[in-house]
Amino acid sequence: MLIKLVPGNSAGTVTAYYLSSPGDKHDEIDFEFLGNSSGQPYVVHTNIYTQGVGNKEQQFYLWFDPTADYHNYTIHWNPSAIVWYIDNVPIRVFRNYNNEGIAYPNQQGMRVYSSLWNADNWATRGGLVKIDWTSAPFIARFRHFRARACKWDGSFSTAQCAFPSPANWWTSPIHKQLTAGKQGQMKWARDNYMIYDYCKDAKRFNGQMPPECSKAQY
Repeated sequence: MLIKLVPGNSAGTVTAYYLSSPGDKHDEIDFEFLGNSSGQPYVVHTNIYTQGVGNKEQQFYLWFDPTADYHNYTIHWNPSAIVWYIDNVPIRVFRNYNNEGIAYPNQQGMRVYSSLWNADNWATRGGLVKIDWTSAPFIARFRHFRARACKWDGSFSTAQCAFPSPANWWTSPIHKQLTAGKQGQMKWARDNYMIYDYCKDAKRFNGQMPPECSKAQY
């Protein structure tokens, strides 16, 4: 999807572009863009839920003004991994370690959603900065949505969509792991623009870190 975010004073707003299945035990893959006061940077908030359980947040600043023009935000989800891309630069990978007991969303079909909502209880500086309604209306713009996906037709699609075949292009070896070049791009993005990683927040988890945090992700 190409997205142009809310310009000016967007504090308290969240623009979201995400995948989700229905119900309390839903799976979800998130891009959320946390607004900020004029002149302050947007925060890109990423998360993943499996069977209704999330708590896997990573956050980034951007290396451009996301309100000045449209930029490409892509979620690549296949049986091997989930990759979040911004303008074809990978910023995060979550690999499938389901066979080691680490939850991975591969049992439910997901729809694509977008929204713009009032989250001023947490979005900007932990909720300290509220929405300035005199700046309304708040407008985010979306265009050129492109879905290249395996259509979900019920539970049998779980195996059908994951079956390695030329028709299922997302299962080809080139999509099992990032190339060296893409890994270099991601290292640059994470080294320079990542501002929060749940895997480095030992205090939050009382030292009992989620098991995927000790696994190679890319």
